[in-house]
Amino acid sequence: MTTTIALAGKGGVGKTTVAGMVIKYLAQNQTGSILAIDADPSSNLNMVLGLDLEWTVGDIREDMLQQVKSSLVQGGAAMGSLPGGVNKRDYLEYHIRSSLAEGSRFDLIAMGRGEGTGCYCAVNHNLREVVDGLSRHYEYVVIDNEAGMEHLSRRTTRDVQHLLIVSDPTQRGLVAAQRIADMSQELDIHIEKSYLILNRLNGDTPAELRAFIDKVGIPLLGVIPANSELTSFEFSGKPLVDLGDESPVYQSVAGMLQKIL
Repeated sequence: MTTTIALAGKGGVGKTTVAGMVIKYLAQNQTGSILAIDADPSSNLNMVLGLDLEWTVGDIREDMLQQVKSSLVQGGAAMGSLPGGVNKRDYLEYHIRSSLAEGSRFDLIAMGRGEGTGCYCAVNHNLREVVDGLSRHYEYVVIDNEAGMEHLSRRTTRDVQHLLIVSDPTQRGLVAAQRIADMSQELDIHIEKSYLILNRLNGDTPAELRAFIDKVGIPLLGVIPANSELTSFEFSGKPLVDLGDESPVYQSVAGMLQKIL
């Protein structure tokens, strides 16, 4: 059975960094293959993982739709077939599998840009089937989401065992985390457990912040300290998965995963 871990949080709270540490932990401590899904159009999970990325699912989708439009203009078959009569689902499956960025212990697929104008319902249905089918071949799936998680809902019907909602140590961040938790209940995805992660905390948690966390109603899984080494990695462009095992950031995330896995 595939274990799916999804991460969400408002922009700038460091959820992609946390996703990278989750993948690092799984690669080093769990058997089985890992699929990373970058479902945030503005995210750069490939840089965190040190993988080159040439195509995204969004690129493939738009390229296919352009071919369908071109076929219609040129008098192609009804329903807008692809040139040569290629089945749309087969086209998507072939190119999505080809777009996988492969690492030694994990692979990455990036969803990329959102839809343009027009109706994407049929395409999204096919994409769901392809992504779900691909995910079944992995022991773990780690999904880095946009804040609202709508992208996830349109791209997969997979159940999520663990939703990790990342916040910075501010009341605004925690309010956003609460909204994400509430919104996640409205998606066509079953989420078994949700947790809160407090990221980039300097020193101890202030009493006012602890009181606010208690009101949010999401179990606090753990706290990640602010770390200058992480900042230097990000400035230098080094993959964050190359952080040493002794890093306080990695140690914090590893401790959290030991609790839930």
